[in-house]
Amino acid sequence: MNILESLVQPDGVVLKTSTGQLKVQAVGERVMRVVLTGKEEFPEDDSLMLVADLVRTAPQLTQTDGVVTLSTSRLQLHIDKVGGAFTWRDADGGLLVREPRDGAATKELSVVDVLHTVLDDDAEITTVRGADGERSVVRGTHTVVDRQAYATKVRLEFSDGEVIHGLGQHEDGVFNHRGHHQYLYQQNMKIVAPMLVSSRGWGMLWDSQSLMAFHDDQHGTHMWTAVDDALDFLMIVGPEIDDIVGEVRRLTGQAPMLPRWAMGYVQSKDRYSSSEELLEVTREFRRRNLPLDCIVQDWQTWPEGQWGQKCFDEDRYPDPAALVGELHDLDVKLMVSIWPNMHGDGENRRDFDEHHQLLGDGSTYDAFNPEARRRYWEQTRDGYAQFGVDAYWADCTEPFEADWKGAVEPEPWQRLEINTRELNRYIDPEQMNAYSLLHSRGLYEGHRADVPDKRALLLTRSGFVGQQRYSAITWSGDHSATWLTLRRQIADGLNLCITGTPYWTFDIGAYFVTPAPNPLWFWRGHFPEGVDDLGYRELYVRWLQMGAFIPLFRSHGRCTPREPWRFGDVGDIWYDTIAAFLRLRTRLLPYLYSLTGWTTQRGYTPMRALVFDFRHDPVALGVDDQFMLGPALLVCPVTHPIHHGPGSEPLVDAPASRSVYLPAGADWYDFWTGERHVGGQRIQAEAPLERIPLFVRSGTVLPLGPETSHMEEDPHGALEVRVYPGADGSFDLYEDDGDGYAYERGEFATTTLAWDDATSTLRVAQREGTFPGQAPTRRISVVRVGEGVGVGGGVAEAAGTLHWRGDCMEMQAPVRATDPPPASRR
Repeated sequence: MNILESLVQPDGVVLKTSTGQLKVQAVGERVMRVVLTGKEEFPEDDSLMLVADLVRTAPQLTQTDGVVTLSTSRLQLHIDKVGGAFTWRDADGGLLVREPRDGAATKELSVVDVLHTVLDDDAEITTVRGADGERSVVRGTHTVVDRQAYATKVRLEFSDGEVIHGLGQHEDGVFNHRGHHQYLYQQNMKIVAPMLVSSRGWGMLWDSQSLMAFHDDQHGTHMWTAVDDALDFLMIVGPEIDDIVGEVRRLTGQAPMLPRWAMGYVQSKDRYSSSEELLEVTREFRRRNLPLDCIVQDWQTWPEGQWGQKCFDEDRYPDPAALVGELHDLDVKLMVSIWPNMHGDGENRRDFDEHHQLLGDGSTYDAFNPEARRRYWEQTRDGYAQFGVDAYWADCTEPFEADWKGAVEPEPWQRLEINTRELNRYIDPEQMNAYSLLHSRGLYEGHRADVPDKRALLLTRSGFVGQQRYSAITWSGDHSATWLTLRRQIADGLNLCITGTPYWTFDIGAYFVTPAPNPLWFWRGHFPEGVDDLGYRELYVRWLQMGAFIPLFRSHGRCTPREPWRFGDVGDIWYDTIAAFLRLRTRLLPYLYSLTGWTTQRGYTPMRALVFDFRHDPVALGVDDQFMLGPALLVCPVTHPIHHGPGSEPLVDAPASRSVYLPAGADWYDFWTGERHVGGQRIQAEAPLERIPLFVRSGTVLPLGPETSHMEEDPHGALEVRVYPGADGSFDLYEDDGDGYAYERGEFATTTLAWDDATSTLRVAQREGTFPGQAPTRRISVVRVGEGVGVGGGVAEAAGTLHWRGDCMEMQAPVRATDPPPASRR
């Protein structure tokens, strides 16, 4: 591709090339958009991923004999006039990434036929039931050519030592994509995010919803898309990862505030089957004084034979309003599962069928149709929202997977072929990966219009970049209960969060616990006795300990019960540990809710790969089994058994510890004991069953709240502010009324808590902003953590108490504390 001519236009620079037209736009100072087409006109700028009001301008153009340079104040693109190879540099000329100069094409457009599936006159649609619910099987179709588009390719050349993250959440636990391949299509345990994020401080985001593939091996490196009107991607410069993610949110939409209750514990299983069962479980939580904020009604609320009907079966849920009302009286919210596919003779399905708003399988509604999205929400509103249901579990948002059958897992390329063939039968191949994005949009927009005083919250099994603007939390899918699965979940979730998705979760304890009753490759839990297996109890407790430090704290799965008392009773280590972490989660509310406020106001990411905060520590870049929760907490999940294997088999000489890397540039305190460690080293951290290795960075100001039974019990109550000396630090405490959208009108407050290490002074700044229900005063206890001072007990080196009325106040050490600081009950 040789550069022949350049033309500066108001919205970008157009370069005429030997193979087509190339447009480069500045979309802010840190972002350039690149569009390449072989057609006379560029595609329209309507994007499913990007927000509509982005300003696009022409970058500055300069030329020499051999190079065209396009630049903003932050980013430079150098294009060789012969060959067209790109080199991306930062404002100082430092290399970010380049395309290879080996004489081969660096960007390719290959014309492809876009096929559309048509039902034959004698087509037959039947319904089958599998582990993932009811699905349509369509026989008797043929394909026709709908139009022509391009398969696109961009070749890249990474630097030595460069670490590449992103691409979404997949099921293989690959953290650094160097030397790996990844296919990007939606599936039960795969979530697509078409973005690369580099440890060198850049990101590349493809505006493509088609099948994609990333390859990095001895033959080179490239990103490929299957069907697009043009090659279309955005280059983003940081250099910090927070800068890159902040730009992704600006480009694709900010995440609205979650309701405050979403910081709490969510109890779920497959499945509660009646109003009385939901209430019995909730009452038992309250009787035992175990924290609970939400209970989930999984699939099949509908009457028998009406799969996907959005309503409560009258026999099992005779009075939905009374059910929700009693749950609310117990201070518990209700989340209900909804499905995009409908089978049988339910009214919802007939309504869609009569309006010709079903896709070709005859059961799944067309989320790409705005009127169909409106209809789907109206059915949800009339079936659930009108009774006060608080949140929606949008299950099966990749509705056409086809490889969940058989005893042998297909090879990766076979799974790619099987699933994409099925997806493309019913969804335009150019939009194949976008169903969940549009489905979430319809639910969010409908909720905002009809339930304006209650924040939307969606739980989805699939996702896409931009879905965060619809209050969607994505979970990792229906995994099996193995220690390897738990280990892989860490890297998989971190790679999704680094692409702009702020809220991610998993099924604590995994969905499939036992082996399948018939051989099925995806159903391979290791624990036939479920909760009666001491090996499963240990795995579950470790999973729950990690879950207490991710954005949504949620237990779920089939095969065996999930309520805390199913794992033992008071005095049993399993039960006591579960209870302790449920209670610790409530104490973290001021910290967690502030992170949520930062996410909405600043484009922050709560669950963080170490590259976010320690990009210049080469050892930290390779750590794939630890993560930061916010700026303070280094979470180190235990992913191996210590006491028991499957079948309650006792283990001998299994280490009750794990290797932990403490990143350089800070000291680190053991959260439980207060023991201080120098950063930049590996240590062997103790990991008894009762606790997870957890460390706090020096200079941290960590606000903790009281223990409560739910997150709305005392949200503006007394604060215990823990200071971890060794560096200056601060924390911006965020507060609002916890629900509704008044915060969008500026009705929220922030207070900066700043620690001066040299003078051992905590300065509480004047609170900025107001909101409904704001507490006029708030008690703050200050604890300076040192050796022997952690949440497990000990005497503080310095502590004090102040009553804060919004004025600027100072707490100065040393003030001796004679009692151990409050701790989560054991």
